[in-house]
Amino acid sequence: MSSRCDSCINYEYDDDYECYVCMVDLDEDDMSRFLSGGDFDCAFYQLDDEYAIVRKQM
Repeated sequence: MSSRCDSCINYEYDDDYECYVCMVDLDEDDMSRFLSGGDFDCAFYQLDDEYAIVRKQM
C-alpha cells in the first residue's frame, strides 16, 4: 500500500499529524478498498516526477 503512495504527487507530509498523508478525498467505497490492504488501483495516482518541467524546457 505505501510503496505506490510513496511515489504519488498527492502523498504529502502534514506538519500537524507529523506524518505523510494522502491529500485526495476518497469516497467511502474507495477508502474501504484502500484500508483493506488489497490491490487498490487509485484513480488519482500521479507519479511525482520532479524533472517533468525540466524535460519540457529542453
